[in-house]
Amino acid sequence: MSMRKVLDTLGLWFAALVLVSPAVLFFLWMISLSLKFEVDNAAYPPILIPERFAWKNYVGVFESNRFGLYFVNSLIVTGAATTLALLVGVPAGYGIARMRATKSAIVVLIARMTPGLSYLIPLFLLFQWLGLMGTLVPQIIAHLVITVPIVIWIMIGYFESTPIELEEAAVIDGASRWDVFRYVALPIARPGITVAFILAVIFSWNNFIFGVVLAGRETRTLPVAVYNMLSFEQLSWGPLAAAALIVTLPVLVLTVVAQRQIVAGLTAGAVKGG
Repeated sequence: MSMRKVLDTLGLWFAALVLVSPAVLFFLWMISLSLKFEVDNAAYPPILIPERFAWKNYVGVFESNRFGLYFVNSLIVTGAATTLALLVGVPAGYGIARMRATKSAIVVLIARMTPGLSYLIPLFLLFQWLGLMGTLVPQIIAHLVITVPIVIWIMIGYFESTPIELEEAAVIDGASRWDVFRYVALPIARPGITVAFILAVIFSWNNFIFGVVLAGRETRTLPVAVYNMLSFEQLSWGPLAAAALIVTLPVLVLTVVAQRQIVAGLTAGAVKGG
């Protein structure tokens, strides 16, 4: 390996370290907070590794604050929003890609870039008029604002990068458009569907703004539960950090396990098929 390649590699690793180090530092500090007693959390100078670990912070999270109920609520909201997004987004992405509807693709991109807060007021008024406030239904529908554009955009890239010759051959053999989509396009785009599923789960699970406005006392999701701990237990940094880590753990594990698929999904469509 030449000296220039070595320097390029070292420079790349250094740049990656600079970009990632703040996030890693904050994550390690959250772990430290969650394992310390409040006396150690308030100590100066700060203590990174305590002499005794406060495992009771994690036990207390599950024993109080109805954490189990909120975990189930998050599973229901994220699962339903992701499933509906796949049912709508995969066919929509296929249609936009095959019809080369670039204007529709731009509309999807704008919907993805628009802050969720922009949809919150009309959705709040609509669900209040329908009498659905305080149930899980408003949150599921609101999360579609997040998940559907993600799925459509990723699937457009995947379908545009897959060879169309196989579909044309199936049409010549007498297959209908639905048969082509079901038996030819879907199996080829299975990796793209996996990526769309993973990213939709991550964004839906971490969403906070819809839950804090549309949820009731019994239908809160985990991010809202952590927010409530911050509101009423401002000085209990140990339990708060433990709860935040527990909320983050599912998506963190999913991200680590599926990191290659996520990278492939983010770069899909960069090279188009013939």
